Amino acid sequence: MAFRSRREKLRSILSGGTCVHPGSVYDAISIRIAEDLGFPLGMFGGSVASLAVLGDPDITLITLTELAEQMRRMSRAATLPVLVDADHGYGNALNVRRTVQELEMAGAAGLTIEDTLLPAAFGETKTQLISLEEGVGKMKAALGGRSDPSLVIMGRTGAAAITSIEDAVRRAKAYEATGVDALFFTGIKSRAALEAIASDTRLPIVLGGAPDELNALDYLASQRVRIALQGHAPIAAATQAVYETQRALREGTAPKSLRGLASSELMARVMREGEARVRSADVLGLNK
Repeated sequence: MAFRSRREKLRSILSGGTCVHPGSVYDAISIRIAEDLGFPLGMFGGSVASLAVLGDPDITLITLTELAEQMRRMSRAATLPVLVDADHGYGNALNVRRTVQELEMAGAAGLTIEDTLLPAAFGETKTQLISLEEGVGKMKAALGGRSDPSLVIMGRTGAAAITSIEDAVRRAKAYEATGVDALFFTGIKSRAALEAIASDTRLPIVLGGAPDELNALDYLASQRVRIALQGHAPIAAATQAVYETQRALREGTAPKSLRGLASSELMARVMREGEARVRSADVLGLNK
């Protein structure tokens, strides 16, 4: 398959003995920059997907079709392996199966399926979890939905911050038993919590955000953490840069006086302008 090498790279990270930070990616430009800077993989989060595609907060308004199409655009633009936050799989277990199929075809290297109750239930202000039984069913459906065995499927739980560490361990062990490739945890706040999870599970661990005491890569690696997210600062930085530039223009600043713009060299590199010129010369008879 065309995307197998990307998936094998992700599997290599999970089977290795170190912990890495992924680059936060959300469109063709951000993934090319992350690839050029040498990030080993990209993380396409649900929050940045909602912001990049809809301009909306992370309240599960984006659809599977929109998520998969954005992933497809990134797959075309770069070869960096991407781990996709597939939220709750966009419905029940049957929808999860469809989600896996669509993201696999879109070129994702891996994806996470979580046990959060999404969208939020009527009248509930606190985040809730689906039952363990439904969570297990979703993991089984995800595994059954992939046709490329190299596609990485991760079972994700936020139980540590919603119910308890004990519940997080219980859910993680049940997801392990279904055959998922890794475990993704959010809401881990201390070394004691991480160590409890690591001691009672066996699969590679991915952490979705953590306090400062869980930032040392050597320590994380010793606890079987193979990927540690650093949030999604790039899209916030991009938003600030666009805002400042638009404001300056609106207030009358001349385009040539703007600061903080990418150089022509950087823009050419991000656009792969050199490659485009070669292709044009080859097929259109143009000068390189």
